Amino acid sequence: MELSSPAFRGQGRLPPQCARAGDNTSPPLSWTGVPQEASELALLCESLDALSSDGFLLWLVTGIDPRRTGLDTGTDDPGSHVHRNSYGEVGWGGPGASDGEPRPYIFRLYALPAPVSIPHDVSADAARQVLEHQGVNQCGLVALY
Repeated sequence: MELSSPAFRGQGRLPPQCARAGDNTSPPLSWTGVPQEASELALLCESLDALSSDGFLLWLVTGIDPRRTGLDTGTDDPGSHVHRNSYGEVGWGGPGASDGEPRPYIFRLYALPAPVSIPHDVSADAARQVLEHQGVNQCGLVALY
């Protein structure tokens, strides 16, 4: 599978409107190469340098139809289960204020052979462990902010 965004290239900067200080809207994402055996997709975005041992979850969406090929900017409800992020909000929670030093964030797309059950309030680490254990295939895209 391959994950990309027209808003930034891998290792590129997230647009300002994706940040909490901006419009706090999720970036557009597209993907290709979803395996035929995928029953659903899951999308996770987390900070790669979170100080917390549980990671910092910006976005977790499960139950995405495997026939989808992406999500538009600011997609709040992709027709699936949108989980609570580390800010305590449901949906996308963009990066917070930057100290000027770029911080890495990773978007991971998982192809799952069966529906996955993840609690609504889950840590980034716990979600990632479940998805990596059950995933048929996965891909990632790193962005900086």
